[in-house]
Amino acid sequence: MNYEQFAYLYDQLMKDAPYDEWLTFTKEKLHLYLPEAKELLDVGCGTGELLLRLAKNGYDVTGVDLSSDMLVVANNKVEAAKVTAKLFEQDMRHLEGLGHFDAVLTYCDSLNYLPNEDDVQAAFLAFNRSLKDNGLLLLDVHSCYKMDEIFTGQIFADDDENISYIWKVFEGEFPYSVEHDLTFFVQNEDQTYARYEEFHEQRTYTIEQYKQWLEEAGFSVLEISADFGKEITEISERIFFVARKK
Repeated sequence: MNYEQFAYLYDQLMKDAPYDEWLTFTKEKLHLYLPEAKELLDVGCGTGELLLRLAKNGYDVTGVDLSSDMLVVANNKVEAAKVTAKLFEQDMRHLEGLGHFDAVLTYCDSLNYLPNEDDVQAAFLAFNRSLKDNGLLLLDVHSCYKMDEIFTGQIFADDDENISYIWKVFEGEFPYSVEHDLTFFVQNEDQTYARYEEFHEQRTYTIEQYKQWLEEAGFSVLEISADFGKEITEISERIFFVARKK
C-alpha cells in the first residue's frame, strides 16, 4: 500500500484515537504556561483531526506533514469545516520558511517514526528555531514499557464493515524499537476485497534521554507526565513533555 491509499484509510483505522484528549491537554498546558498563545504549529498533523479541533477553538494553526496525501485529506476537512489553517509538506527535521509560533505540538507518537538519535535531536533543534522567544513545545512519545511489553510479539486484528486488518508487531533492531507489519483487506464497490500491505518502524528512548536532548536543543523542561497528565508509573504507555524555549 502506498501513502495515498493509506492516507484515505487512516481515519477509519484511527477512529478511536484520543484526539479530544490531545486537544484538552493542549488547552490546559497553554493556559497554564502561555495563556496568550495563539499561533500553533502542529507537526505531523496527518489528516488534520487535531488541527481541525484547534482551529475550531480559535487558534491560528499551521500543520506540517511528510505525506502530501495526508495533507490533501486534511485540507478537504479544513475546507468542509470552513475554518482557516495553513498546511505544508515538510520534514520535521528540516522545518523552513514557516515563521515563528507561540507553541509547537507533535503528538500521536510522530517522533517515534524518526529512525535514529540524530534525527530526534535535529527535530528538537528545528522545533526550537520555529518558536518565538519563550515559546512552548508539547509532545508525546511511546514509553519504553509500551514498546517492550505491549507492542513486541503481539498480533492485533479488526474486522469492520468494509475494512479488515491484521497487525503484527516484531522486536526491532535497536533497544525500545518495533517493526509493524500490517495487512489490510479493503472492500471494493463490487464487494470483492483488495489486499494491501504496510510496513512501519518505530523507536523510542528513555525519559532521561529525551530530557537531555531537549535541554541540549535549547529548551527548559517544565513538565513530564504520562497518559495525558497522569503520574508516570512503570506501566505508563505514553510519555508527555512540556518544554519552553530558553
